[in-house]
Amino acid sequence: MKKPSKAVSGSSRRNFIKNAAIASSILIVPRHVLGGVGYTAPSDQLNLAAIGAGGKGSSDIKNASVEGRERVVALCDVDFSGSAKRSVENFPKAKRYQDYREMLDKEKDIDAVTISTPDHTHAPAAAFAMERGIHVYVQKPMTHNIKEARKLTEMAREHKIVSQMGNQGGSNPLLDMVQGWIDTDKLGKIAKVQIWTNRPVWPQGIPFPEPAPEKKPDDLAWDLWLGPAEKIPYTPNLHPFNWRGWWDYGTGALGDVGCHLIDIPFRTLGLHYPKSAQCSVASVYSQMWTADHHPKGAPVASFITLKFDQTDKSKSPIEMTWSDGGIRPSHPDIIPPDHDLGGANSANGVMIVGEKGIITTNINDSSPLMPKLYLSDGTTEFGPEKEEMDEPEYGHQRKWVDACKAGFGSKEHQALTSSFDYAGPMTETVLMGNLAIRSYMLQKETGNGNTAFIGRKKLLWDGDNMLISNLEEANQFVGRDHREGFKV
Repeated sequence: MKKPSKAVSGSSRRNFIKNAAIASSILIVPRHVLGGVGYTAPSDQLNLAAIGAGGKGSSDIKNASVEGRERVVALCDVDFSGSAKRSVENFPKAKRYQDYREMLDKEKDIDAVTISTPDHTHAPAAAFAMERGIHVYVQKPMTHNIKEARKLTEMAREHKIVSQMGNQGGSNPLLDMVQGWIDTDKLGKIAKVQIWTNRPVWPQGIPFPEPAPEKKPDDLAWDLWLGPAEKIPYTPNLHPFNWRGWWDYGTGALGDVGCHLIDIPFRTLGLHYPKSAQCSVASVYSQMWTADHHPKGAPVASFITLKFDQTDKSKSPIEMTWSDGGIRPSHPDIIPPDHDLGGANSANGVMIVGEKGIITTNINDSSPLMPKLYLSDGTTEFGPEKEEMDEPEYGHQRKWVDACKAGFGSKEHQALTSSFDYAGPMTETVLMGNLAIRSYMLQKETGNGNTAFIGRKKLLWDGDNMLISNLEEANQFVGRDHREGFKV
């Protein structure tokens, strides 16, 4: 029998609290006198848990607790000997688990969870929580692949889940400045967007590391870390960070910062699924005339082109280019040569190019956005180079918590900047770049011991049906096989 939705039971609990508060209003002594200024009654607190309590997970659950306003009841991590110790110190009363499935089945009063694990376990953990009516905050990228993103988007609606992806820059109020420039037609017709990053800043484009079971840390639950991926012996140099460059676990440079950078034009131009993708990648030669081929991982650098239909805001079709590995676009003539493109040292950035000028910004992750408008007539308008945040990460986690308490469909929920209704299609667009990269690396035997690359072409994407229409072999990268116990 299907378990009753926690979203419904949580809503009933909050209604009971509100009704009880009205019924008790005949009391002379108000609650704030009993509990002090800012006091939140235990019955009004959200019960929170963290899946992935170290690294970014430690700040996600801390920010979601809103300085102790909400109650953190449980922490889950595959290795509490590492950076997850910070979460244990912050929430010493929280129960600890290594397996999120055990935690969510045992802790029946959890209302909402933050999920800050490696990319490959985002979707299995989020789906497991949503099936139990538990609200979810999921780190970027929302999922490891396109099919998972579509599934989670649908599940959030079906189960009435308040969701938020952890691209915190989406809550940056300075995005309103960029949106205003576009909405008031400062650039005129917009046809091009250029995006670049200095990532990867971890080992990538190299052979997969050799397993070494004897080196497994005692406190690491390796099988749980692997989650939906193929079972292999313990392999050093994956946990806790260098997994990013390997397709079984990570999503490369795009997965790391694409949801911060692509978010800016995707949001402000009102984009939807791309209609095509193509790419090229950097070649590394360890021997003469034969390029290294490591299809298990992302390349050292890539260049990707995505094309979109026109929107109400762009007035024309959009060509979006992405480059990583430190390769950036050439410097436009209308931007003074001593001005950085995007962020400091032009390391990361976005340029939205129109017929009358250019908007440029930094990465949108909590770094200063530094929005700048350059027009062909010499007019410029700049946002601040330094930002002051009233609360951590623009209140991205706190706003999600408030929406969880207000309920699915509330005005607080609808005001979230990265609920899955938005974050799902945007994540699919980010991951389309990885589909192009993986297709570019596809080889096929042609006979006589020879092989050919079959995916080095423009890929046509049917977004509604999640299908590459002109290369069947590329569709294997739309989803993935999940190990038993971690299916989505």
